[in-house]
Amino acid sequence: MEYQHLAKNIRKRAQEYKNKNALYYKDAKTDSWIGISWTDFGRRIEKIAKALISFGIKPQDNIAVFSQNSPEWIIADLAVMSIRAVTVPVYATNSETELEYIVNDAEISIVFVGGQDQYNTAASLIKKNKYLKLIIALDEEIKIDKKVTSVYLKSFISVKPDKKTDTELEKRFENSSLTDLACIIYTSGTTGEPKGVMLDHSNFTETIKAHDKELKFSDKESSLSFLPLAHVFEHNWVMVCLHNGIEVYFNENPKLIANALQEVKPNYMCAVPRFFEKIYSAIEDKKNSSSPTKTKIFNWSVKTGDLYYNQYKNLEKEIPLMLNLKKQVADKLVLNKLKDVFGGQIKMMPCGGAPIDERIVAFFHGIGINVKVGYGLTETMATVTLFPDTQAVYSSVGKTLTGTEVKIGENNEILVKGPGVMKGYYKKPEQTKEVFKEGWFKTGDAGRIDKKGNLFITDRIKDLMKTSGGKYIAPQKLETAFVNDIFIEQIAIIGDQKKFVSALTVPNFEALKKYAEKNKIHFENVEDLINNTHIIEMFKKRFDELQKNFSGFEKIKKFKLLPKEFTIDAGELTATLKIKRKVIYKKYKEIIDSMYGEKHDEKNGK
Repeated sequence: MEYQHLAKNIRKRAQEYKNKNALYYKDAKTDSWIGISWTDFGRRIEKIAKALISFGIKPQDNIAVFSQNSPEWIIADLAVMSIRAVTVPVYATNSETELEYIVNDAEISIVFVGGQDQYNTAASLIKKNKYLKLIIALDEEIKIDKKVTSVYLKSFISVKPDKKTDTELEKRFENSSLTDLACIIYTSGTTGEPKGVMLDHSNFTETIKAHDKELKFSDKESSLSFLPLAHVFEHNWVMVCLHNGIEVYFNENPKLIANALQEVKPNYMCAVPRFFEKIYSAIEDKKNSSSPTKTKIFNWSVKTGDLYYNQYKNLEKEIPLMLNLKKQVADKLVLNKLKDVFGGQIKMMPCGGAPIDERIVAFFHGIGINVKVGYGLTETMATVTLFPDTQAVYSSVGKTLTGTEVKIGENNEILVKGPGVMKGYYKKPEQTKEVFKEGWFKTGDAGRIDKKGNLFITDRIKDLMKTSGGKYIAPQKLETAFVNDIFIEQIAIIGDQKKFVSALTVPNFEALKKYAEKNKIHFENVEDLINNTHIIEMFKKRFDELQKNFSGFEKIKKFKLLPKEFTIDAGELTATLKIKRKVIYKKYKEIIDSMYGEKHDEKNGK
């Protein structure tokens, strides 16, 4: 299979697959999934490409896509690349301040917007920005402000291209190169100012090639696009799918993912650890509220699945006849029902973006859901390592991707070299220089590699906290251990330059309400719950149990229960649900300070 510039690659697939559907979207009016054929897909890309040329977009100009997931997102993306321009993805949840930073840094003249919120944000910005010249609304339901320079996509592409435009498009196709910059993806800025990660077409094509060697794909398969396309993980995965003729369904509303899984029944779907943690918690909650008989059947079935998949199949051992028979019974009683939560046809679910507890991985593998854990960064085109098909070590992040090299440097830092590594940070030569050493990219993560080549992440170097006593704390390790608890929804560890470790904790309020009702604890609202002495004592006992294997200096000594979740909208989480520590520390400073006051707060742990 030929690997080339993404625009050329997609045009070739359109010629090859023709009437086969490439993409699907959910029609809100008919509540049905509508397919877009490869021929139509290619035609739409070409129309936008020609309109961009007519507008005056030159090779390597930067164009933003500010939208939720949709076919139009990827069509606009590939149209930009078709004229050798550069896509700059912007998370649909980004604020005006975040959008403004990207527009100014990348000197963006056009932004494609997907919904009313994105349009309003861009419209507010265009009135005062010297770079932004035009907003293109991808959805005709968007209400356009006539005082703002904006247009619907349908109108933008309605300008009839002339021969000069046609010739220019073909000229750019001919002149396109794998060294052309494909996109600039801005990091979330959790530890400072956002940086534009420059990825060229060779980064994409070489990563696609590596995935093709590692994984077995079929053009009869489907994938559900769930994570934001603005994230390199989902963006790259969709390109892998399109390259292999896999049909891609776009879930535009993350809150409706459960319904989408049932309707689409995909073979693939990328997800982050929090997705699996929430499902695991829901399953545990349902089990705990079941009758003793049902609980016994559930536990037996899960144990049987664990033995079958994790102790025999994963380790490539011959499966005993009796275990095969037990597995068939377990499937009918419980396991098939659990797999049906994901649609029942999942072949593999790539997972990355944050640490995931090995117990969660083992659980899902045990019920027959192949969670393919991997590790990577925006700067490495996402995938550096991934689980092998067998002999996977669940506490690791897998083995190195074909064509990529990994080694451990000073302070146990993970260093990466390979065709997926970025070209550098946009307009930031000094910061680019800082993260490279003798051709190796410095990830900022600490880890180790075992004798079999499995990579283990031990710390996020930049996130390490140092107590006032000089002890180093890895907050992610603690947070990963706690969020799997049924009563804990979110947790943020505090400890840098502090006397001891503390935590801001968001309870799982549904589970907590059930607990309160069961224990006859009266409450009017969540504030009553989190301030109840019985509830606080229950959490203290759970904290003690969850951290019993941690060193004394690592353990959380005090905690505060919060009445509401950390959210993206409040700026407390990144679009991929990572905690923005600086934001949270600043926002909750008074509460944090109270945990380190001289007087002991009886209501919030000790």
